[in-house]
Amino acid sequence: MSHYQVLVVGGGNAGISISAYLKNQRPDLQIAIVDPSEKHYYQPAWTLVGAGTFDIQKTERNQKNYIPKGVTWIKQRCVSFQPDDNQVTIGDGSQVSYDYMVVCPGIQLDWGAVKGLEENLGKNGVCSNYSFQTATYTFECIKNLKGGNAIFHNPHTPVKCGGAPHKIMYMAADYFRKHGILNKVNIEYWSGAARLFAVDKYEQTLLKVVKKGNIKLNFNYKLLEIDGVNKKAIFEGFADSNKDQKVEVAYDMIHVTPPQSAPDFIKQSPLVNAAGWVDVNVNTLQHNKYANIFSLGDAAGLPISKTGAAIRKQMPVAANNLLSLLDKKALDQEYTGYTSCPLVTGYGKLVLAEFDYNNEPQETFPFDQSKERWSMYQLKKHVLPRMYWNGILKGKM
Repeated sequence: MSHYQVLVVGGGNAGISISAYLKNQRPDLQIAIVDPSEKHYYQPAWTLVGAGTFDIQKTERNQKNYIPKGVTWIKQRCVSFQPDDNQVTIGDGSQVSYDYMVVCPGIQLDWGAVKGLEENLGKNGVCSNYSFQTATYTFECIKNLKGGNAIFHNPHTPVKCGGAPHKIMYMAADYFRKHGILNKVNIEYWSGAARLFAVDKYEQTLLKVVKKGNIKLNFNYKLLEIDGVNKKAIFEGFADSNKDQKVEVAYDMIHVTPPQSAPDFIKQSPLVNAAGWVDVNVNTLQHNKYANIFSLGDAAGLPISKTGAAIRKQMPVAANNLLSLLDKKALDQEYTGYTSCPLVTGYGKLVLAEFDYNNEPQETFPFDQSKERWSMYQLKKHVLPRMYWNGILKGKM
């Protein structure tokens, strides 16, 4: 059985960046990353891909080029956890043991949870920016639409990048406007949430964008089925006002965000809370039962939007608290729930929402970030991708 001082489960944004940070701080630490992926993706750009303004090939790179120097890459999937024995079981059936573990495998896209979605994805007007394989089809649907119903869906579960389901809707509305067909397109938003955005300051701007696009909002609905042949989507209400009400919606194009959850091997483990996410202290990111385990990123049970910006703030907290534990010192780093949603509201327009656990704005720049700005759009399109590949994944930001 191989053994490491720190075992990191997951090789996405969180896993790579925390491994690099720990190695930067303590070069002698024996660290291993468990992850089977050959490719690494910069997913925040997929909204721009779906809007036809970013090259999808620039969002994919080889994982091997980002495994930090001196860190062992165990190119296997994690199958199960045995936290009482400080070990995990991996895909080939062997065990790996650890002194400390960081659990950050990301989030699972449950395409199969919506009847008919998988078999219609990428055809019959059914698109999604949540897949490298289908993000470009979103723009095909947008640019080929000459009129009719354009439906944009947000599921009833937490999702990575909570703004993405409606960002592409704003981009589409702007595209239709620029091409003189906005008055021929009926745009509808069908959401499992109770409102458009959780923070009042930013929601007020988004509601103005909605009004400008003549977009119809429908809340507290769950997507049950896609009928690709007949181009119909079936929704079911689940709030007191619309409980069990089924609605059949005709579409010419529909952008679907799949329901999401922690990966199955996480949900079936002893590490989770009642909701199926890794059970951690929301401030220290230390596991509530197993003191030598930390978790961050999308699989962590934190009451905040699941974004790369949140990971950037969580990572040094989890890393430094782990090092404090290793040094037998008190855990003195706290994560206060910072997250950010760069809300693209049109071509060359963006609202940079930044807020904390209390949904209070925590803005970086010395101006009102609830306003649509060209400068913030440039930040998303040009600056943030470079920061990700050259800084964040190297544990330097």
